[in-house]
Amino acid sequence: MKENKGQPDYKQQRERLISALISEGLLRTPRVIEGIKRVPRELFVPENLRPYAYNDAPLPTDQGQTISAPHVPKKRTGETWSQ
Repeated sequence: MKENKGQPDYKQQRERLISALISEGLLRTPRVIEGIKRVPRELFVPENLRPYAYNDAPLPTDQGQTISAPHVPKKRTGETWSQ
């Protein structure tokens, strides 16, 4: 899917985040990496926060909850991302 003019390039942002998490040793398993590539994180946050979707930081959702920073599930469980 092509990004609209004036819209952030979410695919490029997603790839940068994945590369950073791999470099930091937080992503190792090809299956998990592929899952992160396929899930559009920007669709889980309010439209005005979508430019920040691929920052490694928590963001609020439209339902009054929070989507965790991408590195958090790994830190919480220890092995989630590497299985």
